[in-house]
Amino acid sequence: MKLFTGNKRLRSARRTVAAASMAAALAVPVTAVTATAAPAAIPPGLSCDTGKHAIDDYTGFALCRNNGSRTQTFWVHLVCGWSPDVDGNHVTLRPGESGQSTAHCGKFGTGIGEIHVRP
Repeated sequence: MKLFTGNKRLRSARRTVAAASMAAALAVPVTAVTATAAPAAIPPGLSCDTGKHAIDDYTGFALCRNNGSRTQTFWVHLVCGWSPDVDGNHVTLRPGESGQSTAHCGKFGTGIGEIHVRP
């Protein structure tokens, strides 16, 4: 009977370690997802509006106008929570022109967390 008691204690210790490991593993992704970075500044010479699509929380856009005196290229960058981050199409604008870049987060994720304009 002593052997059985020893095995029971070993199983109990293993369960305790497994539960603590699982709790630690689950705590890391939640912390990583809820942490947010400060939004990046819009490149000089561009004026931009960003947002989510009216009926699709997984589609984001950056609508920009080049108010500068030289040609500029920009694109939208979406922070997608549980899904990988994505970049939209690169848009090149001459002075005075406007254009839009769009991107889509993966549907298996949590949707758009942040929208940035990249030069």
